[in-house]
Amino acid sequence: MVKADLKGVASATAKGKTYYYAWRGGPRLPGEPGSPEFVVAYHEAHAARRQTPQGQMRALVTLYRASPAYTGLAASTKVQWAPWLDRITSHFGELPIAAFDRPERIRPLIRRWRDQWADRPRTADYGLQVLSRVLAYAVDPLDKIGTNPCEGIKRLYTADRAAVIWTDTDIAALKAKATAEIGFAVDLAAATGLRRGDLLRLSWSHVGDQAIEIATGKSKGKTRAMIPLYAGLRRTLDAIPRRSTSVLTNGKGLPWANHSFGNAFNQAKIDAGMAGRDLHFHDLRGTAATRFKAAGLEDRVIAEIMGWEEAHVASIIRRYVERNALTKATIERLNKAEG
Repeated sequence: MVKADLKGVASATAKGKTYYYAWRGGPRLPGEPGSPEFVVAYHEAHAARRQTPQGQMRALVTLYRASPAYTGLAASTKVQWAPWLDRITSHFGELPIAAFDRPERIRPLIRRWRDQWADRPRTADYGLQVLSRVLAYAVDPLDKIGTNPCEGIKRLYTADRAAVIWTDTDIAALKAKATAEIGFAVDLAAATGLRRGDLLRLSWSHVGDQAIEIATGKSKGKTRAMIPLYAGLRRTLDAIPRRSTSVLTNGKGLPWANHSFGNAFNQAKIDAGMAGRDLHFHDLRGTAATRFKAAGLEDRVIAEIMGWEEAHVASIIRRYVERNALTKATIERLNKAEG
């Protein structure tokens, strides 16, 4: 039990494990509640909080931890980010926030910090992502620095996913082991090319007589995807039961939470024996684009359907619809027709 004098202790549960924090958005506490190391860490965290100079980076991290930008994250995300926030505080904490307003001087220091994990590119990029989010908070809404110095720093991990798409065979294998609700989401993603976030917030009111029309979340509502209700898409929608205002729902008929959907999708891959396959949910966008391209649609039309910017459509199409992927999709369709 947490002792009564340890006021404000917050907790978050992820994957069945509970984590404790000195305050909501504060640093994570080690050990079990009430243990000596837990109590000592609690008091040290509050002492540091009281003594933190307001112009230092550690103060910025403290403000970020207490902000809706952080507290609004999924519990599992906060569990992953908390250690990185501690590392950022440990490394950059004594620096004045103003130092991060000089990109040409601070970027070499940021790169040097990131490169501690250069042998694990994804880990290094993840740390940079968390630091970038903190500094973005300093730009807006705090207005403490003018620009985010992490912008323009190239990520270490690169992957050419141009030829990575879900084939009809892959989708059938997953659906054979997945719940009906995951199957509906997969079919709808492959039929529309919408991002996962847009699919999960798609409501029946977005489905018109002739098309699905929705402002894309990635563009903050500035771009609208308009997917014509072609026969295959109509069949997909007709198969989905209307149990909520949201098109996609979980097994209880409720709208999906993003992390819950991700967990359910990953479990479906495991059940289907596809855990080792380098296929992600967002690769279904490539499947949709490949189908549209194979059907003879022009790049401009595909851009309008999927809500991509026309100025960049050629490069985006090349990324998602590489020639080999298109050839594979064409072969599979021809074989199916002959069969």
